[in-house]
Amino acid sequence: MEKITLFHGTPNKIVVPEYGKGEEKHDYGKGFYLTESIDLAKEWAVCRPNEENGFVHQYELETDELKILSFQEEGVLAWLAELMKHRDASDSRRYRMLSKKFIERYGVNTDKYDVIKGWRANASYFYIAKEFVRDNIDMDILEELLSLGGLGIQYCIKSELAFSKLHEVENGLQTVKYDEFNEKYNQRDITARQKMYELVDSDANRVTKVFSTLFEEL
Repeated sequence: MEKITLFHGTPNKIVVPEYGKGEEKHDYGKGFYLTESIDLAKEWAVCRPNEENGFVHQYELETDELKILSFQEEGVLAWLAELMKHRDASDSRRYRMLSKKFIERYGVNTDKYDVIKGWRANASYFYIAKEFVRDNIDMDILEELLSLGGLGIQYCIKSELAFSKLHEVENGLQTVKYDEFNEKYNQRDITARQKMYELVDSDANRVTKVFSTLFEEL
């Protein structure tokens, strides 16, 4: 039996993953979100500015029977299209017009998958998305920008089958200190933004293969 260990960072000491729950406006829609990185889970547990300690819950996911969609394999454009389905990166009229075409061209039908695996969108992502839509970022540096963002890889448990294969590890609960890990979360974002600004302003960003050029053939 194939198993992977995953962590869920949250302000809540008691968590009960339930099929059909969650917010549609999260990165991949409704579902239960986890990561393989315990350090990222700790940061996500205390990312809110409320100065309260958080918790990390440890789980095991049996993957043998599950269909897992990996956006690392599908590519950056497919990932951006998925986010556009659920999250608004820009409220401009131009974005609203083009995002629908973008989703039609690069989007992946996720309905048949039990689990979605891909980058986590945070404040750094919204900077990338807005600049990309404004034609300020070349597609050739998109993936590198995302890696600089330190977004981290998350798993979204989607199907009823996947929820039945997810089990919390007994005695796996950890308390997360706000003072320590909120600072790490904020510092990660500050460092990421600085590196991203530098790359966007560098000669590597040729600004020739940009967002609007994706639609020239449509």
